[in-house]
Amino acid sequence: MSQQATSEAVQIRHSGVSLPRQCEHDVVQLIPGANTVRLPIASSKIAAGFPSPAADHMDEDISLDEILIEHPASTYFVRVKGESMKDAHIYEGDVLIVDKSLTPRHDDIVVAVLDGEMTVKRLYLRNGIVRLVPENPDFPVIDIQEGQELTVWGVVTSTIRRFRHA
Repeated sequence: MSQQATSEAVQIRHSGVSLPRQCEHDVVQLIPGANTVRLPIASSKIAAGFPSPAADHMDEDISLDEILIEHPASTYFVRVKGESMKDAHIYEGDVLIVDKSLTPRHDDIVVAVLDGEMTVKRLYLRNGIVRLVPENPDFPVIDIQEGQELTVWGVVTSTIRRFRHA
């Protein structure tokens, strides 16, 4: 089969509907209008290089959903399983914030369903070639072949990672 996919041979659908049944248990859909928690944020930035004198100011309250979620009605969370995206700093157990309203573009990290299997990969879309590209050299690039069905279930906009569990 050809490495190059034509637009007729490969169906890429941008989905705004429900997820495949086998994926539902790993996905959390946001409920627009649900309670929002606002927490204080320090007015000064923290030094990630050399330490600087501590500033002791908390200026305003922020809401993580206001910062991380642009389209609440079309956003969902999904937990990562596997290491194929580690070089994009997406690790096992991370929670992805996925926006279904965004049109997937070349080089976006997307949640996709390929022949019924859900995955997160970087989307390659150039010159009629469609690929799902892992961010780990231990995993193969997936060239979408004629007759395969690829559905993009949303564009990954952010990740959430816990460093300490209670």
